[in-house]
Amino acid sequence: MKLSFEQGIAAGVAGLVATALVAGVLLVDHSAIAAPAEPTAQLQALPAPSGDAAFRDDASHASHASVVFAGGCFWGVQGVFQHVKGVSNAVSGYIGGSAADARYERVSGGRTGHAEAVKVDYDPRQVSYGQLMQVFFSVVHDPTQLNRQGPDHGSQYRSAIFAEDARQQAASRAYIGQLGQAGSYRAPIVTQVSSGQRFYPAESYHQNYMSNYPQAAYIRYYDAPKLTALGKQFPALYRRDPALVPMR
Repeated sequence: MKLSFEQGIAAGVAGLVATALVAGVLLVDHSAIAAPAEPTAQLQALPAPSGDAAFRDDASHASHASVVFAGGCFWGVQGVFQHVKGVSNAVSGYIGGSAADARYERVSGGRTGHAEAVKVDYDPRQVSYGQLMQVFFSVVHDPTQLNRQGPDHGSQYRSAIFAEDARQQAASRAYIGQLGQAGSYRAPIVTQVSSGQRFYPAESYHQNYMSNYPQAAYIRYYDAPKLTALGKQFPALYRRDPALVPMR
């Protein structure tokens, strides 16, 4: 996801730029998307988390929890989770590296240790952690792709879960094991699971990108199908109006 010219667009005249211009910029920056070779959304239904993977943290009546998911370009990851019922906020950002390097122009080089990621704030009384994992592994990305998703290559596009606490971490590992035993994928899952790393929100022009530029070529080819898959596979979780990041 290269955005050198897009930064100038968003910084100066984001509200006035025609969608066609945005799409044109993305076509230049994403030469691979002219003829997409593979779908980015999984078509098969995955089993629901069970056993240790299915913990619910609503027993304590907590109304807020968070987790950070990394699954390729954060535009699509954010866009999908913004349409999940029970998610109050989904912020695009960087995780896995230092504060000094948490800037797009550095992260996009793939040498800072960061992953493009999305911090998902949710109400456990409305959506369980297990349901969020099921969405993440089924329609958000392909967890068998190592350091890449679709046309984007590099460690910044790796598949990873950065858990908020030990229960989330244990549940994530358990669900990965469950999917492996079920033979849900033809290749091994490469999703990394860790915790305790700081999340840095991305620049404002990256936030709400799918909603702001629905006709951009990259969004239409690679991210819109994920949203369609969310509605088809998880109709009870899908909400039409996204929970957008408040912009100042």
